[in-house]
Amino acid sequence: MPLLSFRRLTIDPLTVSMAGVKLGERLLQIGVDDPSLAGQLAAKTGLSGTAAHMVSTDDEAVLVNRGARKAGVLVEVRVGPIDRLPFDDGAFDLVVIHSMRGQLASATADERDAVLQACCRVLRPGGRVMTIEAGTRTGLRSVLRPAPAAQAPYDASGGSAAALRQAGFNAVRDLGDREGMKFLEGIRTT
Repeated sequence: MPLLSFRRLTIDPLTVSMAGVKLGERLLQIGVDDPSLAGQLAAKTGLSGTAAHMVSTDDEAVLVNRGARKAGVLVEVRVGPIDRLPFDDGAFDLVVIHSMRGQLASATADERDAVLQACCRVLRPGGRVMTIEAGTRTGLRSVLRPAPAAQAPYDASGGSAAALRQAGFNAVRDLGDREGMKFLEGIRTT
């Protein structure tokens, strides 16, 4: 019996490249929607980079480790509250928040702000935070796997773009909507 029920996303190279992970970067991922995507993003840092992953439960840690093994990479996985990241200030170049299941959308404004403030703290000045959320569903996927219920009202109120700005990120931009995944990015300038 599976530890958690996760739907398998169709991941193509362009989808992985949307995150913009570069060779040698220090990457932190938060949450897990698809272990394969998490592993593929970690693999982009290469041998000269660092890949860490923060999850809330031991079951999610097992999934992240499974995705890392499948991608052939080592990932430092930590379990704990995602609003209190156990990493040094400025330790990462990029933080990717996996929120396809609506984790950011369903959180309270205070919870969401605490998570984003923690991300800001662990990013170096000039570092980026990226959210991967439920995007536009097309075809059969739109019928069989609708977006999380909290996503539409959250998006209507400004969504992650507004939340990132509220948390102090600048140059917030929508990077695109592909294969039912929406990518947003914000830059830490101070």
